[in-house]
Amino acid sequence: MKTNKITVVGSTNTDMVIKSARLPRPGETILGGTFLMTQGGKGANQAVAVARLGGDVMFVAKTGNDIFGNNTRELLRKDGISGKYLLVDPVCPSGVALITIDEKAENSIVVSSGANGNLLPEDLAQIPEIIEDAEIILMQLEIPLETVEFVAEAASNRGKKVILNPAPGRPLSTDLLKKLYLITPNETEAELISGVKITDLQSAERAAQRIHQLGVPAVIITMGAKGALIYADSKMELIPANPVKAIDTTAAGDVFNGALAVALTEGKTLAEAVRFAGKAAAISVTRMGAQDSVPYRHEIGSGN
Repeated sequence: MKTNKITVVGSTNTDMVIKSARLPRPGETILGGTFLMTQGGKGANQAVAVARLGGDVMFVAKTGNDIFGNNTRELLRKDGISGKYLLVDPVCPSGVALITIDEKAENSIVVSSGANGNLLPEDLAQIPEIIEDAEIILMQLEIPLETVEFVAEAASNRGKKVILNPAPGRPLSTDLLKKLYLITPNETEAELISGVKITDLQSAERAAQRIHQLGVPAVIITMGAKGALIYADSKMELIPANPVKAIDTTAAGDVFNGALAVALTEGKTLAEAVRFAGKAAAISVTRMGAQDSVPYRHEIGSGN
């Protein structure tokens, strides 16, 4: 059955953010400026991006039975995201991220995974519709790797497209890579997966080819201000970035991935989808916060 539903399986956190002139060195205390508390977590950020950009999303995550978890449900509901698949851990607290952002929009992030680390395969096995009813399954790596592998195998067996945003970076098995339709590493993550040191466009192309050789049909390496490099169908293409003045890059990759999934379910080519995703990500970096920075479809245009 053809469907345009997108299932996002991943993390949800409460982000506590401080702006400062620079990032502190080890052992150093500095005085910062603006503080804000906002919703984050790579999975939730991507789910919100899908919802705001017009996609039909099912979001699967696990929170604690606490004020942060309750707040997460309420705010996701306001974005039209059902809490049906937001599981509650009776023991672990909700995930929290501590984020420092400097005046150049670079960030330093420490995450306490909490209930995110207890989203297990047995949880997903009880809700098979999240795979059966979806066209695309989008995941990241802020949940247990065994859960990512379980979902990828189940989805692959049903002929579903799996997109993996391999962040935070970690080694991945070739067995997992062969279950994917598309992978979207940044340069650091691409180096970790491919074993190729990326120093310029040519080395990025070699890394993309190597990841493809490991079993992934399509590879997109996001390269910040340089754009996004696509390798698929034996063709390489660099899609330029949209020039903007960034103030906070925290959720840019998540917005990119959510937008990419939406565009693909709408029948856009991979290059068209990357251009659309790049526009969404460019808007997000001009705003503070994670989910607070996610744009709406009308800000990008329905024809893009």
